[in-house]
Amino acid sequence: MENQVLTPHVYWAQRHRELYLRVELSDVQNPAISITENVLHFKAQGHGAKGDNVYEFHLEFLDLVKPEPVYKLTQRQVNITVQKKVSQWWERLTKQEKRPLFLAPDFDRWLDESDAEMELRAKEEERLNKLRLESQGSPETLISLKKGYLFMYNLVQFLGFSWMFVNMTVRFFILGKESFYDTFHTMADMMYFCEMLSVVETINAAIGVTKSPVMPSLIQLFGRNFILFFIFGTMDEMQNKAVVFFVFYAWSTVEIFRYPFYMLYCLDMDWKVVTWLRYTVWIPLYPLGCLAEAVSVIQSIPVFNETGRFSFTLPYPVKIKVRFSFFLQIYLIVLFLGLYINFRHLYKQRRRRYGQKKKKIN
Repeated sequence: MENQVLTPHVYWAQRHRELYLRVELSDVQNPAISITENVLHFKAQGHGAKGDNVYEFHLEFLDLVKPEPVYKLTQRQVNITVQKKVSQWWERLTKQEKRPLFLAPDFDRWLDESDAEMELRAKEEERLNKLRLESQGSPETLISLKKGYLFMYNLVQFLGFSWMFVNMTVRFFILGKESFYDTFHTMADMMYFCEMLSVVETINAAIGVTKSPVMPSLIQLFGRNFILFFIFGTMDEMQNKAVVFFVFYAWSTVEIFRYPFYMLYCLDMDWKVVTWLRYTVWIPLYPLGCLAEAVSVIQSIPVFNETGRFSFTLPYPVKIKVRFSFFLQIYLIVLFLGLYINFRHLYKQRRRRYGQKKKKIN
């Protein structure tokens, strides 16, 4: 005796681009699901409302659909997804106005048109965000690019300051004290380049490319460039003084130990000797460098007074001449205040790195 052909319960829902049908059949075997001439044909052996039997139905859709239905079998049901040819909202599922008795809305997936539009916009936004992220590159790629950029920056600075350090050292051993007096003329171009490039370091800290605090970097940037461009760069009388050698030498010595540490950090490497030098060499060199800068400012005060450069007279009725040396005297105070801020910052860094942990006494 052949199994009786019956119609299963079918539940449906829609989105602008898709139709969802849920066929209430369990233990389905050998399903035959196809779309021909815009009609969905379903036939399968399974357990439904009328027990274990062959269930079959046909649905002619309201509008055109793509003839490739996708279905998924579960233990309790068959889920069918049909793609609409045109993305739009249908007023009903079937071409016939009267709903078939076996067909009902799937309230678990049901959305009205406005909610479906919101869902569609959310999916589209998610898709665009995904494309945007793919175009920008994966997080791993961005991290690699950042490390490569920082490595190259630190390498260029290391090479520049190393060239100056070696050059000044060799010249000192060959010429002795005579090398002090033409340091500016032999080193100025490279020092200009390195100190102008150090603006990048402050920008990196400001925009979050590096984790360094902005203030210590900004203090060093302003202090060095003020000495280099205003005290030495604008006054020919200062360029032949021995203090230029000591300022440049202190700056270069600090940096030839600092930049290799940053380069290794970009490569996720830690050489103990380099790390120790980076966190230790500054202890004598920062105060000595600051002292040399202060001497250069003090020596420049009478020069600025004699030449009157950068001095100005206040407008009527005050008519008081303000000498640039007045600002230099204020700068001397600011110079040592900056030393204190940077010294305190570097001391905290060293303490975090090498500070001894207090042992608990039981």
